[in-house]
Amino acid sequence: MAPSPRVVIIGAGIVGTNLADELVSRGWDDITVVEQGPLVMPGGSTSHAPGLVFQTNSSKTMSEFAKYTVSKFLSLEKDGQSCFNQVGGLEVATTPERLEELKRKRGWATSWKIETQLFTTDECLELYPLLDRDSVLGGLHIPTDGLALAARAVQLLIARTTKAGVRYLDMTPVTDVERSNGYVTGITTPNGSIAANIVISCAGFWGVEIGAMVGLPIPLLPLAHQYVKTGSLQALAAPKKPVNGANLPILRHQDQDLYYREHGDRYGIGYYGHRPMPVVAASLGLTPKHVDEKDMPSRLDFTPEDFEPAWEASKKLLPVLREAEITDGFNGIFSFTPDGGPIVGQHPTLDGFYVAEAVWVTHSAGVAKALAELLTTGCSEVDLADCDLARFEEVQLAPAYVSETSQQNFVEVYDILHPMQPRESPRNLRVSPFHVRLQELGAVFVESRAWERPQWFEANAELLQDLPAQWRPVSRDAWSARFHSPISAVEAWKTRTAVAMYDMTPLKRLEVFGPGAADLLQKLTTSDISKHPDQATYTLMLDNGGGILGDVIVARLEAHSFHVGVFSPTALDYISRTARQHSKQTPNQWTQVRDITGGTSSIGLWGPLAPSMMNALHAPSIANLAHHGFCRTFTAGIPVLAIRLSHVGELGWEIYTSAEFGLRLWNLLWDAGQAYGIVAAGRAALNALRMEKGFRDWGTDMTSEHDAFEAGLGHLVDVGKEGFVGAVAVKGRSEGSSSRRLRTLTVDDGRSVVLGKEPVFYDGRAVGYVTSAAFAYTIRKPIAYAYLPGEVVDGAAVEIEYFGRRIRATVTDEPLKSVSARKERPQVSSRVVEPVRARL
Repeated sequence: MAPSPRVVIIGAGIVGTNLADELVSRGWDDITVVEQGPLVMPGGSTSHAPGLVFQTNSSKTMSEFAKYTVSKFLSLEKDGQSCFNQVGGLEVATTPERLEELKRKRGWATSWKIETQLFTTDECLELYPLLDRDSVLGGLHIPTDGLALAARAVQLLIARTTKAGVRYLDMTPVTDVERSNGYVTGITTPNGSIAANIVISCAGFWGVEIGAMVGLPIPLLPLAHQYVKTGSLQALAAPKKPVNGANLPILRHQDQDLYYREHGDRYGIGYYGHRPMPVVAASLGLTPKHVDEKDMPSRLDFTPEDFEPAWEASKKLLPVLREAEITDGFNGIFSFTPDGGPIVGQHPTLDGFYVAEAVWVTHSAGVAKALAELLTTGCSEVDLADCDLARFEEVQLAPAYVSETSQQNFVEVYDILHPMQPRESPRNLRVSPFHVRLQELGAVFVESRAWERPQWFEANAELLQDLPAQWRPVSRDAWSARFHSPISAVEAWKTRTAVAMYDMTPLKRLEVFGPGAADLLQKLTTSDISKHPDQATYTLMLDNGGGILGDVIVARLEAHSFHVGVFSPTALDYISRTARQHSKQTPNQWTQVRDITGGTSSIGLWGPLAPSMMNALHAPSIANLAHHGFCRTFTAGIPVLAIRLSHVGELGWEIYTSAEFGLRLWNLLWDAGQAYGIVAAGRAALNALRMEKGFRDWGTDMTSEHDAFEAGLGHLVDVGKEGFVGAVAVKGRSEGSSSRRLRTLTVDDGRSVVLGKEPVFYDGRAVGYVTSAAFAYTIRKPIAYAYLPGEVVDGAAVEIEYFGRRIRATVTDEPLKSVSARKERPQVSSRVVEPVRARL
């Protein structure tokens, strides 16, 4: 057995101690945990965290983290008491909108296999008699939620891991991270250096300062959050309460940004409705030698004027509080991020330096487990895309962006947010070279990874009157109609029957070059990319366990030069890191990876009339490309790279040029397309069209939790190829042997549009959940994708739960028959296939 790496964990809070425990349980035995404060109470967010654990989240990953945290804390015992009091959770609705939101949340819980029940007003009062009957319209009960005693858990984990050989050093601040030749080598403290092969920062809101030591921006913002305790209340008095001091369920009143728990015979009340109060961690100084419950760096002075609305709302919801007083209050520091997710992963250029920051108690053990799996096996059982350090674009790491978006996340933490709701600010950070033309056409933009991306174009509204009856959109319910326009039907119709232009600039493009480039891409992908330099390959990247890390388009421009299309910053990070490591190991076979997205532009030109239009432009080298063929040529004097591929299942190309020629290229194609009825089309139409053709969306329809065969992409795995990452794991797998498969569902009533993450029932049991959904304009029916058990066959009847009601649907073969009937489906092989494109 290989010797255990030397590991240093920075921070002995709830994350650092859990991580040490998870690594020890996997056989690693050379671990040192350093803590700037006293071990008995380190003084970070863990030391004052109220401990409420609500497991249900719109993110499956976050819910999985929470579920594991509950399980582990229940098993962490001393003197017959665990570190989790499973009193259950109750979320109440005081508005009709919140009541509907609780129905949606129950759907998430069912999808993620968390037991819940919708309660009437009477049932809420029976469970929680102190509620005001006139205020509560209903609620959601989660029996397995409860209270984590985080500080106690930390002490028990320290004791357990110390026995296993973990070394803890308290009162030991980190003053530098040592490195050499791109590798971490240890840390520097006032007491000297500690050597390490792996350093993991679990420093909480101090993580920004640790990251700065290695030139790594950590996109988190420390913010103060108000918490108070009342005086004693007779109504909460009980003969005996557990160590967590509570019998009643933990309670959330999200309509007023409030939550509640018991502290013996006192109430604890947390409030998110006040103004954001950002904090600079460096200004807090080092943790003092003495820390207690009321004197710690993460506990700031209470500002009572900010809590006044919360106190009035609390007395209305819980009348017993009308006779109570606030006896203690503080503004406690927690970490917030631009998208609400934790920050987990490895430094992009310093091997061996990892972070696990912005992790709340609710998700602490789950994050630690996932990171321990990543460190020891190279992959996590739970998909980490939602919390990967590399998920942000460079512009999203700017301090101003992090500050504004993290504060907005604080403001919206309990808000009812629509999945299609656009960010209001900051906007217009990244625009394509033809943005002015999109604006002239009335583009309705959404922000995605700081890019402005059109959903639809108001200029196409006048074509609604020309829509044939079989293409006309149906009326939608109020929720699915939000942030939607029937104009998308026009754009889908034109794409299927004429020709349309799509702005594809935000999709990431890489230049991979060098004598080792071909070998690198062969190792990272499931297909043979050693093709003649005029053919592109659509392929997958897998992790060591066979899970899908991403899908890519590889075009071999020259022997040692490749154009690579990827669909997330995490894919760029993975390819770049691997290239750097390989170049160090074999210097004469070096590879460089360059992100060229910002200096280029891309237009998707698709539709049955696209070839005629291209011929009219006298561009035969493009018009005559074979499927997946590509060429570098000039079109009306504009240098372009054209690849014959499709996001929507129609003839056409993705055409690239450098940014300075982007507007000219748009104008050229737009003018040429007028004779063919061309329109500009947006993401809404594209999503519907790609689903009609059975195309997958990475990050939604396939993640590292799925293999290629489950996702219906087994044909992208070259069974004769050896040595690629994940090859051993997928050997012997097949679609037929998969216990689950991604299936297409068509909604029977022809009008009930779902939006994603809803549970799917088969034979009365919840067996899966919706990944993607859209209205399929070509067949005039709503459709959805869902992973279902392998035994579910075409034609099977299923139900989708949408806001508490069941919608009947049918499992359907793909591509949808009326779509494939219009145009023969291209023949596929393990090497050349119609592209299944990723997140758009």
